[in-house]
Amino acid sequence: MDRSQHPKKEVEAALRYAESEFWRCEQGGAHAWGKLYCPYNSSTCRCGEFCIVCIWSTPRNPSNHARHLRRVVDHCSIHQGHKAPPGVSH
Repeated sequence: MDRSQHPKKEVEAALRYAESEFWRCEQGGAHAWGKLYCPYNSSTCRCGEFCIVCIWSTPRNPSNHARHLRRVVDHCSIHQGHKAPPGVSH
């Protein structure tokens, strides 16, 4: 883990889950604590949004924000079929 921990434990747990599913977490940004990036970066996934989701530093409800992050990871259409990024074998 090359990043600092998120201040909210629920969100940190969701970030660790995303990283275990090969998603990349990058800290920094204009208004966000960081962003999660899908390992596939496919234009066919999530209507061309390329599976990028913002991580808020002080969400109003940390549990709901953590649930949202997990939902994005779990519902990535390409990730559901592969479960490992190209070039990585289980």
